[in-house]
Amino acid sequence: MNDEQKKIIINKISEFHQNESGEYQRTPVSPVNRWITYAMLVPIVAVLVLIGIFFFAAFLALLAIAIVVIGIRFWWLRRKYTHTMQQYENSKQHTDNDQTVIIEDAQIIEETEIHRKTPNK
Repeated sequence: MNDEQKKIIINKISEFHQNESGEYQRTPVSPVNRWITYAMLVPIVAVLVLIGIFFFAAFLALLAIAIVVIGIRFWWLRRKYTHTMQQYENSKQHTDNDQTVIIEDAQIIEETEIHRKTPNK
């Protein structure tokens, strides 16, 4: 390939041409090509906007679901805590009246056997 063919290829690729004074000037684009470009870009932009709206709506829906689930979880924990506190108050009143203490969640930490040297009499 000679230099003249390379210049032709580069000139076709480049939008700017160098004039005789060494300055670069933009190649004029015909109005028909400009309108064809706009006509092609309008549907592409419209489709991209619709896709963006769809993903934004999906994100908002997932965010709303997550907020509802977290809210239900906090409501359930608060309800359970309130129920436990009512049971504690009821058992406290019961122990004050009957003088009996009930320990429900006892745990044996260590068991040991004691061997006595003297027999029990």
